[in-house]
Amino acid sequence: MNRNDRQKKILEIINSKEIETQEELMNALREEGYETTQATVSRDIRQLGLRKISAGIGRFYVAGKTSHAVTGTANIQSYKNVLESGVISVETAGNLVVIKTVSGMASAVGAAVDNLTIEGVVGCIAGDDTIFVAVRDSRAASSVSAEIRGN
Repeated sequence: MNRNDRQKKILEIINSKEIETQEELMNALREEGYETTQATVSRDIRQLGLRKISAGIGRFYVAGKTSHAVTGTANIQSYKNVLESGVISVETAGNLVVIKTVSGMASAVGAAVDNLTIEGVVGCIAGDDTIFVAVRDSRAASSVSAEIRGN
C-alpha cells in the first residue's frame, strides 16, 4: 500500500472518528490493514496539513487550512494528491463547479481546493461526497474544473 493510499485512508479516518493521538491514528490504520510506524504517521500528518481542534473534552485531528505563507511544496503536492485520489468527477454548472468524491472525502478535497488557491475560486461547501465550488463567473468555471482535474 503506497503513501497516497495511506494518506487517503488517514483523511477518511479523521473524517469519521475523533482521533486525539498519533497512536490512536496508527491503531485505526492497523484496523484498516495499514501497518505503519509513528514516524510515518507523523510525516503524513505534517504533509496533509492536519491540525488539532478543541471539541468538547478533547482535541482532535482535522484536515487543516494552513496559512499560504507556510504552505510549502510538500503541502501543495499533498493537496494535489488528495485531489487525485479523492475526486471521482468534476462538472460545471454556470458559475459553480460540482465535484463528486469518494465517500467521506469531500471535506478533505474541499480543503485541498481552498489551499491550492486556484484562480477564480471564491469558496467551497462540502458534504460527504459532493462539493460545490463557487467560481467568480461562468467563464472561469472551465479553467477551475480543468485545474481540479489536473489538466
